[in-house]
Amino acid sequence: MDKKPQPNKEDELPWQKPKSTEEDPLALEEIKAIINSSSYILSEKDSEFIASDEVRGVRLQLDYLKAEIKMREYGIKHTVVVFGSARIIERSTALKRVLAASEALKSDPSSSELIAKLKASEKMLEKSFYYEEAHKFGQLVGKSGKNSNDCHITIMTGGGPGVMEAANRGAFDVGAKSIGLNIELPSEQFPNPYITPDLCFQFHYFAIRKLHFLRRAKALVVFPGGFGTMDELFEVLTLIQTQKNDPIPVVLVCKKYWGQVVDFEFLKEEGVIAQNDLDLFSFAENADEAWSKILAWHKERGTPLF
Repeated sequence: MDKKPQPNKEDELPWQKPKSTEEDPLALEEIKAIINSSSYILSEKDSEFIASDEVRGVRLQLDYLKAEIKMREYGIKHTVVVFGSARIIERSTALKRVLAASEALKSDPSSSELIAKLKASEKMLEKSFYYEEAHKFGQLVGKSGKNSNDCHITIMTGGGPGVMEAANRGAFDVGAKSIGLNIELPSEQFPNPYITPDLCFQFHYFAIRKLHFLRRAKALVVFPGGFGTMDELFEVLTLIQTQKNDPIPVVLVCKKYWGQVVDFEFLKEEGVIAQNDLDLFSFAENADEAWSKILAWHKERGTPLF
């Protein structure tokens, strides 16, 4: 086989070789200084530039676009968003923790720390009911599609453990796809293992994550939870109240829990919310009731999910 002719250096374009040291003995050193300067790095490869305050707008756009493009690829049309505590665990694990705490207390029955630990583990065992119901809810939504590739209605969670894991797991167990929106935090975190891999996203900005929670949402189901859960709940209620977001059914699971966390009637009596603000949400006690309320809400308004 004939060898390909090598290009003659004399045929190189002017910019393909540095200025000759014969013309300027210091040329190579000057060129090195230019090439090693941060200003010469391609903008998309310059991590310091990308992380600068001036490029924040671009970072916000990228944070939004990556998830948006992938969800479009998968044909995600509508989502049912599930919020709830990351600390709520499945019953078998909760029971083991109660037994372990009970055994520990036997060694020192007067220990206030061990007594508190046992009470906390017993409370978590009670709340494992909501892990089971969130799992069932994920199954109900997952089974509503025509097949495993039908993303017309898709479960979306915050991507973490607890109630979020349970909802993703429910969809996973019936072969349906589901979405997880994780957030970059100072301490290391892992997504739960039941999210569809291509639909698990990690965000830097809470604002963009919140935008995606509502971008395609056709319902919000909120199980018992703490600060994060309440933050998401009240943001959604405020957006609907101020007509910045189209109305969607907001279902709070466990009226007793939410009635103790927030005295909604007191807020109305104090005049800081109106009577019709109480119509922005409803209560349910289990997965079946929550799903039925969502379907009925959309049917009543002529916006069926299917």
